[in-house]
Amino acid sequence: MSQYFSVHPVNPQLRLIKRAIEMIKQGALIIYPTDSCYAFGCHIGDKDALERIRRIREVDEKHNFTLACSDLSELGNFAFVNNTTFRLLRNYTPGPYTFILRASREVPRRMQVAKRKTIGLRIPDHPVALSLLEELGEPLMSSTLIMPGDETPMTDPEEMRDRLEHKVDLIIDGGNCGFEPTTVVNMEDSSCEILRQGKGEFNLS
Repeated sequence: MSQYFSVHPVNPQLRLIKRAIEMIKQGALIIYPTDSCYAFGCHIGDKDALERIRRIREVDEKHNFTLACSDLSELGNFAFVNNTTFRLLRNYTPGPYTFILRASREVPRRMQVAKRKTIGLRIPDHPVALSLLEELGEPLMSSTLIMPGDETPMTDPEEMRDRLEHKVDLIIDGGNCGFEPTTVVNMEDSSCEILRQGKGEFNLS
């Protein structure tokens, strides 16, 4: 049965954030709030937790996992980013965007889309998510909390508890953070293509 932390959405309690990070480092799969919707999260190197996400969401190796980063400097360690791309990222981060970029060697191969060697990266604009990332000191491997057959992500932490308390280790209740997933932008070849229109408005012109 999962643990359940009720965390203040603006001023998250540090003791709960620290406890969540301890669990992540020990292999926990968590649910946490972001600026677009709730997401699954786990340690970047945790193969078992990644496979648990795949099983829960019923996705295959073609699914783009996301690394949630604390800032652009951290993001740049995990993807190849030229000057033009960096300037564009700076205009849209932090915010409800996931950028598909060519993965660097820092990204575990199991997280990459096999043939394309890409990874999704984002910098969330949410106090709870940013507190987790700051305390962890490295990116959090993430995936949108949307269940098989559902058209939109889950929004109610109590419903998450009912449906997933035996499949995840921790649910962080940070209040209602919306039901729109991030806007996904493919930038792997320096051009921009919107793969999924979500919460963020992205200008292609």
